[in-house]
Amino acid sequence: MNKAKIDLDARVKDLSDDQIALVREAISSLDIRVEGERRTEVSMNIKRKKDIGSYQGLRHRRGLPVNGQRTKTNSRTRKGKRRTIGLGKKI
Repeated sequence: MNKAKIDLDARVKDLSDDQIALVREAISSLDIRVEGERRTEVSMNIKRKKDIGSYQGLRHRRGLPVNGQRTKTNSRTRKGKRRTIGLGKKI
């Protein structure tokens, strides 16, 4: 924002088209990945970890938490809905 010379407290809806263009130029000049580029980079990193067989890749493949979180309780976001295991058919 310093390069674009725009007030840091200004809201995006209050910026003019010229100011928005300055912000975009400042971001692109810093080689910061945004939107689709960022998503692609993250997915390629995950795919690479899966391919080389690292521990994190294994956790991604199994759909479990990757960064050392506990799984005995919690982690429902990552595991999904609980699956009840039935007793099967009685004879």
